[in-house]
Amino acid sequence: MARIAGVDLPKKKRVEYALTYIYGIGLKTSRDILKGVNISFNKRVQDLSESEVSTISKWIQEHCMVEGDLRKKVTMDIKALMDLGNYRGLRHRKGLPVRGQTTKNNARTRKGKRKTVGSASK
Repeated sequence: MARIAGVDLPKKKRVEYALTYIYGIGLKTSRDILKGVNISFNKRVQDLSESEVSTISKWIQEHCMVEGDLRKKVTMDIKALMDLGNYRGLRHRKGLPVRGQTTKNNARTRKGKRKTVGSASK
């Protein structure tokens, strides 16, 4: 099993899809990585040699921000928005949708379980 950037890649999958298991690497970036190190997209992870795994991991370290560093950057960016007090930061702080979605009917994922506001009985 290949281990790149602290993530165990599934053995049976093709390399271009297996690399997407790393946080911060999508399909486009995965294909760019494989083009950069001259490895076939169709190759399976179990068929990779140790040298190929090391070249992929070296390429990722040099060109991409992944896993812990990227997660830290995203959380710091959200925290900066909240500290600034701009609209997006306020929406993050209140736990509401940030990107303009309506909240009248949907948005249950962001808002959480329904809360009863008033009493129904007299």
